[in-house]
Amino acid sequence: MDVWNHLMQGFATAGTPVNLMWAFVGCALGTAIGVLPGIGPATAVAMLLPITAKVDATASMIFFAGIYYGAMYGGSTTSILLNTPGTSASMVTAMEGNKMAKSGRAGAALATSAIGSFVAGTFATVIVTLFAPVLANYAVQLGPPEYFMLMLLAFTTVSAVLGQSTLRGLVALFIGLAIGLVGMDQITGLARYTGGVPELLDGIDIVLVAVGMFAVSEAMHVVLFEGKVVQQEHKMTQVTMTRRDWRRSIPAWLRGTAIGAPFGCIPAGGTEIPTFLSYAVEKKMAKGSDLAEFGAAGAIEGVAGPEAANNATVTTAMIPLLTLGIPVSNTTAVMLGAFQNYGIQAGPQLFTTSSGLVWALIASLYIGNVMLLILNLPLVGMWVKLLKIPRPQLYAGILIFSTVGAYGMRQSVFDLFLLYGIGVLGLVMRRFSFPSAPVVVAMILGPLAEAQLRNAMSIGEGSAMVFLQRPVSLILLLVVITVLVLPRILKKRGVVM
Repeated sequence: MDVWNHLMQGFATAGTPVNLMWAFVGCALGTAIGVLPGIGPATAVAMLLPITAKVDATASMIFFAGIYYGAMYGGSTTSILLNTPGTSASMVTAMEGNKMAKSGRAGAALATSAIGSFVAGTFATVIVTLFAPVLANYAVQLGPPEYFMLMLLAFTTVSAVLGQSTLRGLVALFIGLAIGLVGMDQITGLARYTGGVPELLDGIDIVLVAVGMFAVSEAMHVVLFEGKVVQQEHKMTQVTMTRRDWRRSIPAWLRGTAIGAPFGCIPAGGTEIPTFLSYAVEKKMAKGSDLAEFGAAGAIEGVAGPEAANNATVTTAMIPLLTLGIPVSNTTAVMLGAFQNYGIQAGPQLFTTSSGLVWALIASLYIGNVMLLILNLPLVGMWVKLLKIPRPQLYAGILIFSTVGAYGMRQSVFDLFLLYGIGVLGLVMRRFSFPSAPVVVAMILGPLAEAQLRNAMSIGEGSAMVFLQRPVSLILLLVVITVLVLPRILKKRGVVM
């Protein structure tokens, strides 16, 4: 009953005209970001982080959440019509969706994608509503040793799973930890690694790192290394589904939701794994003429299942972000930085200290799903026209917006040099296949992990045995070791993960 009352209060807050406006703008912008290849929600949220200096915390988090799951909707449109995945989550959708478009069934593919996203997003939001407060209640009981091990687990899983190799992920992690150490020591008050530069005494702002790593490096990469790709556009058909399409799509939506929802709660590499897994399940379960459509005329299950899986994953990613302060994707890592900008500590205490914000954010997920369904079914043709924006002008605009936003935070020219220095670092990392997410995660969680480590060592009177003497801490330590060691053992034995 408490959950219901809190949710109703959340709807009352999220339903105010101002917050509804931010939700709508976020959903619309997220859809546009999903349609435009290569940008992605993490880049968009990072680029817009400076608004946290002027906009209310609840409104900005609703806005960022709208961008996050709106991008999942938009990415499917260009995957189906142009074989151009707007986001990595839409790669699987392109496999069958574009074949359906070539066969004259683009409308059915777009309909099952939009409705499946709505169904999965709604079910996953119900899961967030019911289970996030329960997890937060248990997490409150954790002490410094458990929290340090939890953050260590976040470091290792994000580093080991994202990117092409664990080594590259760990290198990116240590770069982020090093950046997080710059500034005043939070306990002793001594300056660390500032090089005598006064602007670094307060540390390096998360906005600069996020915008530099995602937006600036992305624009530089496109300008320097990506050529112009011309895609063939397929004609739009009426966005409707036949009775047979419904019969095949509904089970696929439910299976995709069931597969994607658990993946949102763990740092398992984002939406790619559940979408590919959902596609494999749908192909395995198809029989007869339905199976024959896979890879040929295009199977509607191959669109319905993966689209439901990626939206379920994105929505349930809010659970570890809100309850534990642990981001499990690039975008949630940047959103964690937004919380930090407001002086809000995401974690189990968030449901107590900022209850209004949390429940308004959860309520906005329900509202946003309805908005996105309305935006994506009738207005598909309008979104596709966004692809006609010339890439030079598009990425020049991103650089200008990033520069103005970063300068507006402190009106410091030094911040601009820092922004583009981080952008070059991000470009080099991307060129050599180093993941960016561990840098942002380590920079945000590093100082918190340091504080928890010091507190834990104080509890243990200087002995590291405190981490082994507490059951939850010991279990988390074993999980960390498993994440680092198990893949190597399986690889040596020739087991394909």
